[in-house]
Amino acid sequence: MNVLVDTCIWSLALRRSAPKGVPEVTELRELIQEQRVLIVGVIRQELLSGIREESLFINLRDHLRAFPDVRQVSEDFECAAEFFNRCRKNGVQGSNADFLICAVASRMNVPIFTTDADYISYSRFLPITLHSAR
Repeated sequence: MNVLVDTCIWSLALRRSAPKGVPEVTELRELIQEQRVLIVGVIRQELLSGIREESLFINLRDHLRAFPDVRQVSEDFECAAEFFNRCRKNGVQGSNADFLICAVASRMNVPIFTTDADYISYSRFLPITLHSAR
C-alpha cells in the first residue's frame, strides 16, 4: 500500500545534520526503495519554500521530481473544507494544507506518514489512518 508522506518526515530526512538512527528517516528510505511514496503539491511547495540558495533549491526540486504529485480534484478541496468544518465544530484547529492532505489520503484510502501530532487529533473525527515506522 502506498503512503502519503507529510512535510515533517521529508524535513527530517533532508536535514544536513539529521541524527543517525531516526526510525522515521529509515522508514522513508524503505518506502522510497519500495516505490510506495506519494506526495501532493502542497507538500512539495512547503519543502521548497524558504530555500535561499538557488542551487540548493534546484537540487531539491530536481530530486523531488522523482515523486509525481497525486492529482487533486475539485472534490478534494470540497472534502478538505468539510474536514476543516467538522474538526472545528469539535474544537480541533488545523491548516487548510493539513485538511487537503487528509482529503486526498481519504479519497485514495492511503495512510499519512507524519510526526505532526495534529493528525492524531484529526483522526478522531476524520476517516484517515496514520502510518508508523515499522
